Amino acid sequence: MFESLSDKLQGIFEKIRGKGRLTEEGVEEVLREVRMALLEADVNFRVVKEFTARVREQAIGEELIKSFTPDQQVIRIVRDELVNLLGGEPEPVKWAGRPPTIFMLCGLQGSGKTTTAAKLAKWVKAQGRRPMLVAADVQRPAAIKQLQVLGQQVGAPVHTVPDLGAVEVTRTCVKAAEEQGCDTIIVDTAGRLHVDEALMREIEQIRNLLQPQETWLVVDATTGQEAVNVAQSFQESAQIDGVILTKLDGDARGGAALSLKSVTGKPIRFVGVGEKTDALEPFYPDRMASRILGMGDVLSLLEKVELNIEEEEAKLLEKKMRDATFDFEDFLGQMRQIRKLGPLEQILGLLPGMGQIKKQMGDVQIDDGALKRMEAIVLSMTPFERRHPDSLNFSRKKRIAAGSGTKLDEVNELIKRFMEMRTMMKQFAKMETKFKAKKGKMPWMRR
Repeated sequence: MFESLSDKLQGIFEKIRGKGRLTEEGVEEVLREVRMALLEADVNFRVVKEFTARVREQAIGEELIKSFTPDQQVIRIVRDELVNLLGGEPEPVKWAGRPPTIFMLCGLQGSGKTTTAAKLAKWVKAQGRRPMLVAADVQRPAAIKQLQVLGQQVGAPVHTVPDLGAVEVTRTCVKAAEEQGCDTIIVDTAGRLHVDEALMREIEQIRNLLQPQETWLVVDATTGQEAVNVAQSFQESAQIDGVILTKLDGDARGGAALSLKSVTGKPIRFVGVGEKTDALEPFYPDRMASRILGMGDVLSLLEKVELNIEEEEAKLLEKKMRDATFDFEDFLGQMRQIRKLGPLEQILGLLPGMGQIKKQMGDVQIDDGALKRMEAIVLSMTPFERRHPDSLNFSRKKRIAAGSGTKLDEVNELIKRFMEMRTMMKQFAKMETKFKAKKGKMPWMRR
């Protein structure tokens, strides 16, 4: 997401790196390039005009802060304005003081609304709550079946009443939620191919009946400015509280995300970043601005780690690393833990400066194929070989290469890197022991 815009902005800032001071002409030149980058990213032209005007106002005439170089000063201003553009301070989700909390989803057909309802149910479960999905999309019979299948996948009951209209189905959902012990209701309403009066009337009837805590519009990020136009139409007619932007992982430009708040006045609440049911993230404008500018998003990465990696497993691994008893069984476990976090390209994108590293590597496409090949190599080892890496002689390596469908060179390279890693662990363990004898733990190992 935002790959094209991120590359262009980082290239612009690279040009002014090392300059002694910011002149008015220099700022104007940077702003011209920033304006073009935003327009090419499909950001609404009025939004671009207002954005560059705010950056100009702050950058021109401002004294250079001693601790900042010109590029850092411009990045600071651009980052702050990007945060404002994306919505500023994120709003907390509104939960009912007395259950059930009701979330209502609306949107056009094809926006990913039904899938988003299931993803949202999974997110709600992660908050320690008990969601129930309501199949109020009776216009499309396949939507009910789809929601039932997805509900089973995420472990959430699905409320549906055959032969009843959408309003009648929702009329019975609160009682059904109470009977099933659910404290959160997620309503999947019907969509249309375009915004029409019948759609808006049905949404209004359901909203008036249920009085939801939040009404969220689901829009497809890959449709660009059309997503913004749809959001504007729904905001005028359906009184939405926010937007859920789907398929953001498939939109390298990101113009819709950068335009929505300014045009509709409503914040982006969640973003869909993949097809799996756990690929829904709360939207944080400051984190997204940092990603766009190549600063990474370490907070989101840490949250993924906390959600997917057990604390006991992490402690056991740390002990093995300190004792230098880390073997290929542990290595295999770690590869599988990394894959739990999501696509490798996505995870690496959360690391600061990863864009620049990729450029230095010739913009090599990093994918999960490398992890899968490494896993295949380790799985082709016997349990004894995985626990005793030193036993891997030529004949064993040859057998492993044949068994994993890889080349002998790949097997040798993996074993070489693994042994180097183990050597480093031993060295750090020895250094820590010596240091603790004198002054206590080494600074980088303090807990």
